[in-house]
Amino acid sequence: MLQLTDSGSIIMYVNQLPSSKPRIFYGYVIVCVVFVILAVMWGTLYAFGVYFNALLADFGWTKAMTSGAFSLSVVFLALFAVIAGRLSDRFGPRVVLTVGGLLLGTGCLLMSRIETAWQLYLYYGVIIGVGMSTSFVPPASTVARWFVKRRGMMTGIAVSGLSVGTLVMPPFANWLISVYGWRTAYIVTGVTVLIAVVSAAQFLRRDPDEIGQLPYGVNELEDRKTSPTDFSLSEVVHTRQFWMLDVAVLFFGVSLGAVLVHIVPHSIGLGVSPANAALVLALVGGGGIIGRVVMGAVCDRIGNKPALVICFCALSTSLFSLLVAEELWGLFLFAIIFGFGYGGISALVSPMLAELFGLRSLGAILGLTASIGGDGGSAIGSVVAGYIFDVTGSYYRAYLICAVISAIGLVLILLLKPTSWSKA
Repeated sequence: MLQLTDSGSIIMYVNQLPSSKPRIFYGYVIVCVVFVILAVMWGTLYAFGVYFNALLADFGWTKAMTSGAFSLSVVFLALFAVIAGRLSDRFGPRVVLTVGGLLLGTGCLLMSRIETAWQLYLYYGVIIGVGMSTSFVPPASTVARWFVKRRGMMTGIAVSGLSVGTLVMPPFANWLISVYGWRTAYIVTGVTVLIAVVSAAQFLRRDPDEIGQLPYGVNELEDRKTSPTDFSLSEVVHTRQFWMLDVAVLFFGVSLGAVLVHIVPHSIGLGVSPANAALVLALVGGGGIIGRVVMGAVCDRIGNKPALVICFCALSTSLFSLLVAEELWGLFLFAIIFGFGYGGISALVSPMLAELFGLRSLGAILGLTASIGGDGGSAIGSVVAGYIFDVTGSYYRAYLICAVISAIGLVLILLLKPTSWSKA
């Protein structure tokens, strides 16, 4: 404030300027919004298995034909993830998630009207697949932009919505189907997605500077020169760090796909009841929630690389233990440890990429990593494990391969070094 004295001189009272510090850091709102979006969108995708038998009963399609729509959806999810990341970097996550929510919700509504197989593949495989391509990269990269300190913990909390949705949405859909039928269930699900996702997306902001804030903890950095240069996507693909991390994530994805699709039939083949076999899969999801939150917090204390090492150790150890697990308690132990490792890795990839390559193109970089590693690896793992069982009559070799490549992934993470400031 300026004030004139009697002599005409000017006195400035800087300390009387009002404080503009907000009462609440908006990044916490971002975390809550991302949690809700991931829960609804991924829970809706994974509820497809609940509709599976109802579709078979009504239309008489083969299992291969019906499940092919889900596979096509995953393919479109992977293909468009990079595009969704680029669009999020340019236009912001609010626009991208609004479009994604509209596509996913509309796809569910259209599913309530299907009569032929081509409609199943168009509505679920294409429309829902493209909508789902916006469901991880834009929200996860947005959380990373809002936090420097506590980035791992906040990312872990936000992406745990994926596991929560997977636990909640399928039982909800199953109840709707049992009471009202699968067509009405899809209508309710579609309306839920349109309201929840589109509404939540309106609260998203790409960067703190959009509302005059700074990333949480940015002023507490001890050495700003240790921060990486902001790499572009074209620069990133020429670094060995990117490909080392992506190959490790690819091996993780292969193991994840093999387990999520085949652990239930594997358990039943060992003499476990179908109910307990389903519980094994549920424990993988429960362990995933714990891994996301716990390892997200741990990485803020010990760093992203050491935290990833712990997660890959858990992943590899659990898969080796699966090779000798023949009783229910052994399968339960495997599920918890595997879920912990899987959840931790999924939470740490975005912060690790931000640490290595900066934030400018994080959406596109994370999208490419998710396409090559997580989604591509999962598709490979599920198909290869099924083929190995068809040929050998056992999942042993499939899970042995998963255990070995997970150990190789661990070695790649151990050898991972920071990117240089000069981008060399």
